[in-house]
Amino acid sequence: MSETALHQAVTGGEDNEYLSFILGDEHYALDITTVKEIRGYEPVTKIANAPAFIKGVINLRGDIVPIVDLRIKFNVGEATYNEFTIVIMLNIQQRIVGIVVDGVSDVIRLSDEQVMPPPEFGVAFDSRYLHGLADVDENMVILVNIESLITSDELGLVAPEGATDEAE
Repeated sequence: MSETALHQAVTGGEDNEYLSFILGDEHYALDITTVKEIRGYEPVTKIANAPAFIKGVINLRGDIVPIVDLRIKFNVGEATYNEFTIVIMLNIQQRIVGIVVDGVSDVIRLSDEQVMPPPEFGVAFDSRYLHGLADVDENMVILVNIESLITSDELGLVAPEGATDEAE
């Protein structure tokens, strides 16, 4: 029995799966259970007065989907749009949101023990949106708490869980 299998048998723990992607020179990952699909970039309909990182919206099989460019939001990488530009479609609290990244790498499996707590400084991401850091194949991977980011007041794309739309 491998060490990992033995650990899972003893602790009953399972590894979590993450989709890894690249922004600029950094490797990031997000919980794969939030990923709906991966697509190429397509022209968007611009929204007046939207922040620069919100590129606009697209019609995805009847759903109006906001497209957020994480490269602009976190000031990493070049914001170029061509046939190689990748959009990860996410399903966050029954809402579909697209995020633009430089590239998608792989699906990685990490145990809780492999995830280190996020630093308070030194990375482009605000630490509120970090789940942690992990060393994968000699690369430091930044684990993004994508649900926290997408539901943040900063983006305002999805209401935080438990919030209601009722006016008082």
